[in-house]
Amino acid sequence: MKAFQASMAKMEGSDTQVLGVSIDSPFANHAFAMQNGITFPILGDMDAKAIKAYGLEKEYHIGGATMASARRATFLIDKEGKITAEQVDSEAVDPTKIVDACQISQHKTK
Repeated sequence: MKAFQASMAKMEGSDTQVLGVSIDSPFANHAFAMQNGITFPILGDMDAKAIKAYGLEKEYHIGGATMASARRATFLIDKEGKITAEQVDSEAVDPTKIVDACQISQHKTK
């Protein structure tokens, strides 16, 4: 999310709304945003509905217990709700591909 924050000027210049989604509570998301200088909204998906809908649920086995969490992912969704670009797992750490796709999409609509 920090890398997306660093790219906010480019994203906003391409008529793009950035939203983070986390399975953490709104309180934890707010604390994370404050600690890391994140200015875009981070939505709480505590029941993991969005995570499951996008096929991003992942199980971790820690000390004999199983815990469900989310894989890291970035999606570019157009104004009609269609996914036009995506990055998943380690690829999602660097927002360059999505930022570039936003700028290309903006040029196509002009």
